[in-house]
Amino acid sequence: MEQVEAVKNTPPFNEEAWIKLIFLLSDTQDWLNQLASGALMQVPMKNRKRLLRKTYYLPLASLAHILERHHYKIPRHPGTGKFTIPVPEILSYLRDISAEPGTPLAGSLDFRRTVNVGKIVGFDQDQLPTTYITVLTDAGGRILTAFPGIHFTLHTETNQE
Repeated sequence: MEQVEAVKNTPPFNEEAWIKLIFLLSDTQDWLNQLASGALMQVPMKNRKRLLRKTYYLPLASLAHILERHHYKIPRHPGTGKFTIPVPEILSYLRDISAEPGTPLAGSLDFRRTVNVGKIVGFDQDQLPTTYITVLTDAGGRILTAFPGIHFTLHTETNQE
């Protein structure tokens, strides 16, 4: 069995305190996850649990980002697309878009899903009414953001054709 080599110039490692910290953080994380799940379960919509699956899910931090940056009732980030539909409707679209296949984003491990939902959901970054919603996820399926309109790289891809 190999000897563990001591790392030089580091403060002493208190394993007992460190283990207590890990358990405290784990319990806190579980508690926060339960609160987040409970918050999403309060939204009046069907199939809410589909937003919490392991392959396509909406963390509360991402939902807060989407609302702060892309909801018309929050007067921040004026140059971005804004949803003008109620929050439960936004969540319903995010839930339903999970059935769409993701397209890899060039230069990253993230995926894009852009869907025409057939009705105006807000305005895009050019301040034009749009029926499209774009959802960006990481490789694990975690929703990073969602906004009305077509992701800007689609404009350049379309122009090249």
